[in-house]
Amino acid sequence: MNLAVWIVSGLLAATYLAAGTLKTTQSPDKLRPQMGWVDDISLPTLRLIGVSELLGALGLILPKLLDVVDDRAGVEGTLSGLAATGLVLIQVLAIPVHIRRGEAAKTPGNVVLILLAAFIAAARFGWL
Repeated sequence: MNLAVWIVSGLLAATYLAAGTLKTTQSPDKLRPQMGWVDDISLPTLRLIGVSELLGALGLILPKLLDVVDDRAGVEGTLSGLAATGLVLIQVLAIPVHIRRGEAAKTPGNVVLILLAAFIAAARFGWL
């Protein structure tokens, strides 16, 4: 199980590092072809989403990798679990944006990311 959690964590971290880097470094004009929803939000909100994704990606890996004191109330992996929970929240909030824009076909990708991050959260919180 631990190997599966590490593999999923690595894949999600790479995905969110790439997405967060784009959102924090590129102009909305460059992002528009891939992410039409950038017209619906302000630039500070776009940057906040990007920074949140970057921090979430780092939070999935670094606490466990660096063996940071990572337990609260006797549950080891809490920091990584909280990072995964934050990434779930980002995707949950993205779904209504896609639906409102008539992009319901993009929501299965959001659901996959939700399920993968929820798996990591559950494993890190000791529920699996």
